[in-house]
Amino acid sequence: MGDAGLLLVALVMAVGVAGTLLPVLPGALLVLAAGLAWAWLTGGAAWWVLLGMVVVLSGGQVAKYLLPGRRMQELGIPNRTLFVGAALAVAGFFAVPVVGLPLGFVAGVYLAESARLRGGGAEAWRSTVHALKAAGLSMAIEVAAALLAVGGWAVAALVLRG
Repeated sequence: MGDAGLLLVALVMAVGVAGTLLPVLPGALLVLAAGLAWAWLTGGAAWWVLLGMVVVLSGGQVAKYLLPGRRMQELGIPNRTLFVGAALAVAGFFAVPVVGLPLGFVAGVYLAESARLRGGGAEAWRSTVHALKAAGLSMAIEVAAALLAVGGWAVAALVLRG
């Protein structure tokens, strides 16, 4: 694979890493697709690198749901609350582009917790803050996995290039 091909793969991977921060783009899938294209065109040991990327990205996807979800269960916040937050986040994204997504999530979680806790404003806000922390942890896990996969690919691409 030539320099132009490597640059294109790197650009797609960069967009994929950005996609882990912007929920609109399928971040991990873009990184993996670029790695697959590189392995297909490079061959040989590149397939082992792709396997490593699959393991890292898959582990990140599992961890991004398990770790924050476990913390939310420990705090007694039901999954229903997160579903309401996600639904309002999607609605907010279309109502107010870009900033509507996080605003909708916060409003949804707060409203769901207010209803569940029968109007407890301070308690509902505490639950909302915990949900935001969990969402942040989930995002951080996915970003870390994507960066680790891209970093491993970059080292391997340099080594295999000769």
